Amino acid sequence: MKITIDNQEITIIEGETILQAARRNGIQIPSMCYAEGREHRAGCMVCTVKDVATGRMITSCSVKPTEGMQIDTRSDDVVRQRTMALELLLSDHRADCEAPCTLVCPHHLDVELMLKAYDKGDYAQAKAIIRRTFPAELGCDNCKAPCEKACRRGAVDGAVKIREIIREVVEMKDLPNVQAEESIARTEKDIFFSRIGIFSDKEKEQLRENRLTPSRCLHCACDGRAECRLRRYATEYGIKRSRYGLVSKQPFKLCIAVGERLRFEPAKCIRCGLCVYNSENGFTFVRRGFDMQVVIPEQNYANVNEELASVCPTGALYIVR
Repeated sequence: MKITIDNQEITIIEGETILQAARRNGIQIPSMCYAEGREHRAGCMVCTVKDVATGRMITSCSVKPTEGMQIDTRSDDVVRQRTMALELLLSDHRADCEAPCTLVCPHHLDVELMLKAYDKGDYAQAKAIIRRTFPAELGCDNCKAPCEKACRRGAVDGAVKIREIIREVVEMKDLPNVQAEESIARTEKDIFFSRIGIFSDKEKEQLRENRLTPSRCLHCACDGRAECRLRRYATEYGIKRSRYGLVSKQPFKLCIAVGERLRFEPAKCIRCGLCVYNSENGFTFVRRGFDMQVVIPEQNYANVNEELASVCPTGALYIVR
């Protein structure tokens, strides 16, 4: 069987979908709810392509080709459909890709990474991160502290005193020399950054009571951002923010420890179902429609292994660093 994808004639292997045929021939089609070799259900609509003969938009991850089919993957109609699908997913995706403090630092210090080391009591690592940015003279003394102005904690009960912590760490003596942990913060202007939105009064109360780290940092940067396909595709399709706004009611940074290193954050879940379909007595769906959520009962934790994180298209399911 032969079909045409973007004017390129392709011989189809029996049983493969349009998406598989396209990728096998070097034609890239984005997808969120599909993972190679895994069970999946079409739902995200990000892999939409156009059947030229009928004008229909179809999901390439599930539709199998027919003889002579002509597929368009790049027209304006296809791009608009995919962009709309991504914007809908983003409207229910509550997360800061990067910590605001890091984004606004004029010296590009990874503030959040430094504070994470500080809160773990790893002062040598915290100092190494600072010295990577300021090898000689500390650049904070004459700075207007945009990091503290942007701090999410400021909306709760006062911003983290970042400059004081930096000075405290720099002045520490007899710390071992270590190599600074590699930063994955992305500050380029063309990279998509999602936002968590405004804290509710209930969230503020919970954060005051439960976020009691030594620095008081909320550690709002997403730990799964490096492998997040939602972010990558939003960047590729030029999305700055969802046209639908943020409608998620998921609590900020609710983090479920599924295993020793495996973490699940429901606010970042797009309900693609990959973790449900590929775990036995592990993750499951509750409720229906827009209120549908992915959950994992506590008694199912032992049935899920860390390898499952590799199928998650966002930072909802990840391995802690």
